[in-house]
Amino acid sequence: MPHTYQELRHKTVAELREMAKGLQHEAIQGCSQMNKERLLPALCRALKIDMTEHHIVRGIDKAAIKAKIRQLKSERDRALNTQDRPSLKNIRRQMHALKHQIRAHMS
Repeated sequence: MPHTYQELRHKTVAELREMAKGLQHEAIQGCSQMNKERLLPALCRALKIDMTEHHIVRGIDKAAIKAKIRQLKSERDRALNTQDRPSLKNIRRQMHALKHQIRAHMS
């Protein structure tokens, strides 16, 4: 039965260790001594499970917004180097608004 990262994350350490005992993989060597923070990524590597959490964003173009944020970050760095405070404040507000827009549309 294939597992997802979310399913594994909600299991207890004892359940994760029990799953790891049945597997033969170098990532889970010494699993009986691992805590959950180390065991979960190791188990995901052994089971070839994608550990990134994918959020569904509806109604916006997340890729375009992230591209704009990357562009603003480079402008922010230039403004920091030139000590252009009004421009820096404007750029930071734009970045904040874009990040807020993404978070507002998360489901």
